This record gives sequence, structure tokens and C-alpha cells, in this order.
Amino acid sequence: MRADRLMAILLLLQQREQLTAADVARELEVSERTARRDFDALAMAGVPVYSIRGRGGGWRLVGGARTDLSGLTAGEARALFLVAGPASAATPALKAALRKLVRALPEPFRVQAEAAASSVITDPQRWGSSPVERRSPRWLDALQDAVIRGVQVRLGYVDSVGAVTERIVHPLGIVAKGPSWYLVGTTDAGRRTFRIDRVSSADPTGEPVHRPDDFDLAESWREIADEVDRRRTPLEALATCAPDGVARLRMILGDRLEVGGATADERIEVVIRGYNAYALAGELAGLVEWLEVTGPPGVRDQLASIGAALVERYG
Repeated sequence: MRADRLMAILLLLQQREQLTAADVARELEVSERTARRDFDALAMAGVPVYSIRGRGGGWRLVGGARTDLSGLTAGEARALFLVAGPASAATPALKAALRKLVRALPEPFRVQAEAAASSVITDPQRWGSSPVERRSPRWLDALQDAVIRGVQVRLGYVDSVGAVTERIVHPLGIVAKGPSWYLVGTTDAGRRTFRIDRVSSADPTGEPVHRPDDFDLAESWREIADEVDRRRTPLEALATCAPDGVARLRMILGDRLEVGGATADERIEVVIRGYNAYALAGELAGLVEWLEVTGPPGVRDQLASIGAALVERYG
């Protein structure tokens, strides 16, 4: 962490010419005492920094000196600042330090470094299951590079029934969802999501991506994930639940449960999504101690059928 701070201070000095301990403390969220020690450490390491005493004083680089840090290649800058992005396993403190460092990067790498830090998000939940280990598909690196550089790609794609298509895609971001990776982008037909393990080719065109000004990858993915969930669980059942059963319903049903207000008899109104009446009734039958389903009739009929079968078998 100290090495990250020293590098950040050095780049801030290049950007602003003069810094005080208070400036560094505010930027890097450390104490002024720590900031002063960091300046001393830079000087001891041979970095040509010096202090100016008194009002209006601070720390400067001798003769406006610059360092080889500005010699980072574009690829090195992108690789470094992927660590600051939401898909990284780095600690929040390290991510915060690197995000501050990215703002201090000299051009032309600042834009690409910032793009790298926001190009990928991770959604660990598999559709309808628990988190699992993921593997990187063949075209992941090429598509991530296209997102970061902001260039369109000619995308070959094999859909779920094996049909092969090709189209121009404006790549906007990449999402790791459970074991799978997805590309979020726009096409002539609007916003689309592509499973990267179904990509058969990805050729950059060199043309710039048209990125909506208000686009946010995390917000966009939430909308996509919500839409997928609605398609997977299109049926909604209405019910009331005993107050002490709401926590158990949350644990079992997760985001398929919507909790409403209290009824006149102090029960809690809930809405539960499921695939179809038969499957949903099978899930809810074990919750009869807390739950009373009020509709639709198909779910109630399936529950009655399950109850009759259980009585017949177990008496």
C-alpha cells in the first residue's frame, strides 16, 4: 500500500507541480504525518523532491523533473488499473488508491486506464444457482481490449440453436455472471447481450464506439439481469405471510420475493415469482406453516392437488 501511495504522490507532483502534506492527506485519505513521512521516503529513495518552508510552501520536484512512470505502455496501464475495477478481488482501500492514481496518470493513458477500471463487473450468482468457478473464453481478451480502446467489432456469434450470424457491435462492457462471461453492447437493433463463449470471431473495425453519454455498465446489467429473471420466472403468485416467516421466505426465494405492506390481520402481503403454477406450488407447499396463497387460481389448485396427494400417501 505504501508503494501505491508513493507512486500516487509522484504522479500528483507531476500533474500539479506542488503539493502540501494536507493535499496528499486529503487525496489519499491518510494523516498529514503519514504524508510527510512519504515525502521523506521519496527523497531517501533518490527522487528529486524538495520542500519549501513557510506560507505558500509545499513539496516540488527539482526543476520540474519527471519520472519513467509516464513511460508505461498502454497495455501496462490497462493491466494495472483493471485492479481498481469492480471485478477485481483487491481490497476496497487498494482500489481507492489505484483510482486516485489513475486520475494522476499522464496522457494519453488516463482515458484508457479509466476505461479499464470500469470495463468489467462481476455478478457471482449463476442464473438460478450458487456461485461457481468461471473460465475465460477464447475471445474475452480481444473483446475487453475493444471495450477499453472504444472500437467497434465485427462479431461472429452462434446462438442457442446453433445459427451463425455476424454483425457490427459497439462493445460497452463485460460482465462475469456465475461461470459465464457476457458482452454488453449496442447494435443496429439496439442494446444486446452476447455470451462470450458463443462468440466465433471478433475483429476490430477501427471505427469508434458510439457510447451513450448516460451509459453505466452496472446499472445496465441490473436491468438486463432483471429482465432475464422476469423471463425465467414469468408467473406471479400473491400471498400473505406470517411476520415471523418473512425471513425464511427471503432465504429460500431470494430476489423472487417482493414484500409489501401489512394486512388488517397483521400478516404481510408478498408477491412470489415462479416458472409455472406446478413448479411454484411445489416450492410453496413446504411453506404452508407461514404462507397463504391467494392467487392466481392455478397455483391454489396445484397446492390443493399436492395436499391431496400427500394425505393419500401419508395419511
